Amino acid sequence: MRAQWSGRGRRAGAGPQRILFAAALACAAPFARADCFEEAAGYQHVNPWVLRAIAWQESRGRADAIHRNNNGTVDYGKMQINSIHLRRLSGYGISKDALMQPCVSVYVAAWRLREMTNKYGNTWAAVGAYHSETPGERDKYAHAIHSILLRRGVIDE
Repeated sequence: MRAQWSGRGRRAGAGPQRILFAAALACAAPFARADCFEEAAGYQHVNPWVLRAIAWQESRGRADAIHRNNNGTVDYGKMQINSIHLRRLSGYGISKDALMQPCVSVYVAAWRLREMTNKYGNTWAAVGAYHSETPGERDKYAHAIHSILLRRGVIDE
């Protein structure tokens, strides 16, 4: 597995104060297409293919997915945003119900991936940290995303 993925690797990105604006836009237009990967990735300067692979890994792309974890937390929506983030997100007007809307879920996931990219750099560690910052879990998750991207022909060995 390569140390870095090719894509938008700028460390800049929309801060949490701007995520509300982006998520509100996603909610405001119910006629908007559910595939917001390009827009969210562009907004946060992350790779849209990585976001798509995360959606597949997390929920097989199902917007209505809810998963109750053994540790008592709950994952919501297409991108399986964990309930540990709800308090922080509520400060920006994003509720667990909002996370069930596909575009909101994707925008929040892009924001979370940007946070991890800022912390770990444009690396597979950042991709894995989307799921967990525990090294073993992080690396296993990064490998799963890498495998999805390989199968889809997005990256080479």
